[in-house]
Amino acid sequence: MAMFPGSGRSKWLTGAVALVVSLPLLAVPTAAAAPACDPFTPPAVDESVPTAREVLGVDLGEREVTTEESDTYLRALADASPNVVDGVLATSVEGRPLRYAVVGQEKWVRPGALRGIGEQLNRLRDPNTPEPVAQQIIRNTPAVLWVAGNVHGDEESGADAALRVLYELTARTDCTAQTILDNAIVVVLPTQNPDGREADTRRNAYGFDINRDWFARTQPETEGKLEKLRELPPQMFIDAHEMGSPDYFFPPNADPVYHDIGETPLNWVYNVYGPAMQQAFGRFGIPYFNGESYDLMYLGYGDTVPLTGFNAAGMTFEKNSGDPVPERVGEQYTAIWATLMAAGAQDRQLLAEWRGEHLEAQRQGAAGELEPNQLYWNDGEITNPVPDIAVKHYFLRTDDPAKSAEVQRLARRLQRMDVDVYRLTTPLQVPDYTEYGRAEQSTTLPAGTLWIPMAQGQKHWVQAMLNENSYVPFPYFYDVTAWSGPLAENISGGRSGADLNPRAMPLPELPEPAARPVVDAPSTAVWQISGGSAATESAGWLRWWLDDQGMDFGDVTADQIASGALADRDVLVIPNGSDQEAFDALGERGRAALTEWVRSGGTLIALRDASRLAARLGLTSATYAEPTSDVPGALIRVQVDQDSPLAEGVGPTAWAMYEYEAVWSAPAESSAASFPAAGDPDWYVSGFAEGAEQLHGRTAVVDEAAGSGRVVLFGFDPNYRAFTNGTAKLLRNAMTGPRPANAPQAVAVDRAQHTAATPGRMILSVRPAVADRVQQLLAEHGANAEVVRGPDVVRFKVDLGGMSPDEHPWARRLADRVAGFGRDVVAISLP
Repeated sequence: MAMFPGSGRSKWLTGAVALVVSLPLLAVPTAAAAPACDPFTPPAVDESVPTAREVLGVDLGEREVTTEESDTYLRALADASPNVVDGVLATSVEGRPLRYAVVGQEKWVRPGALRGIGEQLNRLRDPNTPEPVAQQIIRNTPAVLWVAGNVHGDEESGADAALRVLYELTARTDCTAQTILDNAIVVVLPTQNPDGREADTRRNAYGFDINRDWFARTQPETEGKLEKLRELPPQMFIDAHEMGSPDYFFPPNADPVYHDIGETPLNWVYNVYGPAMQQAFGRFGIPYFNGESYDLMYLGYGDTVPLTGFNAAGMTFEKNSGDPVPERVGEQYTAIWATLMAAGAQDRQLLAEWRGEHLEAQRQGAAGELEPNQLYWNDGEITNPVPDIAVKHYFLRTDDPAKSAEVQRLARRLQRMDVDVYRLTTPLQVPDYTEYGRAEQSTTLPAGTLWIPMAQGQKHWVQAMLNENSYVPFPYFYDVTAWSGPLAENISGGRSGADLNPRAMPLPELPEPAARPVVDAPSTAVWQISGGSAATESAGWLRWWLDDQGMDFGDVTADQIASGALADRDVLVIPNGSDQEAFDALGERGRAALTEWVRSGGTLIALRDASRLAARLGLTSATYAEPTSDVPGALIRVQVDQDSPLAEGVGPTAWAMYEYEAVWSAPAESSAASFPAAGDPDWYVSGFAEGAEQLHGRTAVVDEAAGSGRVVLFGFDPNYRAFTNGTAKLLRNAMTGPRPANAPQAVAVDRAQHTAATPGRMILSVRPAVADRVQQLLAEHGANAEVVRGPDVVRFKVDLGGMSPDEHPWARRLADRVAGFGRDVVAISLP
């Protein structure tokens, strides 16, 4: 991607405006010398279109509407106008509909017409569509602009603003709505998370942050949304959020930006829609900021997936959740309306450029070109450039029957993002085959191997999903830095940059693999040991996975454990969470009951920080140390003991998602999985890692006997976001497989060495030269931080009180200020 004109902060309008304007219901305050077709003048409306007050008894922005009220108003607008059609694209975990509406010219919004538009746009996405046909599609087909809100249930204003936008697109008779709808239809999805909205929680009913689920699409809300996006592929996707810090955010985004995103949609975001919103917010004196915190790196967001998977302008908007409802709804409306107007002004050029990006992607893939890393906001150096390699093909091996479900799942995910996948019909000699995490060598791939060519319109998505490394260009991390599908599934595969001519057939569309039935399933209990964000999400991932695996379970509390609730249970699984909270919640009685249950034959399985509880209770001989590395979510290869029953179907290695976890050490006979030693060719890290050599030779999974019972401790979360299926198989084996024939007995270690984990901390790692300046910033915010000083790195572990950085009032701003220290920053990680 070429750097866009201008650089750094100088190219953008100033966002630090002192005046905050509370926007009225249906009009933004007018200004002098308004343009001839002014989007923010009080509109003339068709009075046959009902207002929210007429339907719901309240004006939009007066208070937050309920999910049921949102659905009622969508249906009312669809009933009142031939220009609106509504529908349901998914059903939530708790059974609520995700209702959407499409507004546009009457000839376009009939069901048959909408199907035709989707089919034509999908032909336009296909580089193999003849150019005369493509040009005809561009002339005769509207663009599709998506407006979505409320993916986090307690961030409500995006939904109310989306309803206001839908009303005005339906009712306005002035030139502004016409500008948008001349050549486009608008899909409005007010709430992406109705269960969370009703419960006033960030996450869905399972406990998933569904704005991290976009590529794995495990949750029904995400799955239905992406299928509708495939039916009506977007050229723009707005994702309206709220945050804990002041003012309003809209793009341009912060660095880092994932390298293989097309230039066209980034140009729209940075050079078309960003300036349009800056102009609108500047006009009314609304404070805003750009280029801080919210990156375009992790491929699970509501902006990165539209950008990479659809070549659309994916954008996150954020408004302070503590401001009054009218202000929140009004400013969300202003951002959305200004962006829709800028999209409408592009007319047919929007589809022409969209088509061009798919052609360019195919050209890059045929040439084996990877997009280089860029810094779009910060002034600094690229610390991890994309290597100068050619990648023309990816391959997934299918010759390990134990991995058939994992291969099927990944191939299906590719197909369901419109990636062309083929199966080799004859063996293929590949002179430069580079297996994941291995050196290049000549290899003959057997017939049946899956072949994914890069020469296709979905080249950017192929690279995003099948990459060996994400090549993070800049050490600021709003989320994890690795998500490679083959690594997460623990599938054998690799790449080639050679000119090959495989004999292959298109792979038929695959179904979702069915979970292997569990014979004589153990009676399982799950103990979520705290209510913080880390424990809530880890427990949610676990509960979903257990349901998906067809394993019955029940939840228990510390009080119930103390009262003997484990007596009828075979297995207790403790998801990630604070071991100190668990220790205190159990009390003396509960600690004795849990210890006795294990020693009498129970199986205790603990994940990540919860594993420390076993050490506190004297149930393991493993010890742990605090990490001195900076690894904010990377996939690291681990070696699996082939004599361990945990290895069944896993193979000799797997990939652990490591994220600032404790570093465990256990006797060799107790280590079911370990990180490779220094110099071992198995050592490989996908993602950002500074100082990861601390992990060399350390234990990743502990498996020991404790009396007549068993203790299995994972130093990481093996079911991270329910997409690390390769290590989730270790968890399944621990729950349902046999115990080791000669399991070593745990020898309790001195409890005095144990330190409590504080999950969900922000990490600020800097060089000693700026440590005092960071300390000053922490003092200004009244932050509670643990400081670990080393000769080369000073690490500040900032307690966010169980909140995510989105919810926290100053975490994000503090991280941004530290990022300004440039080369003296080692890593910044927001949990």
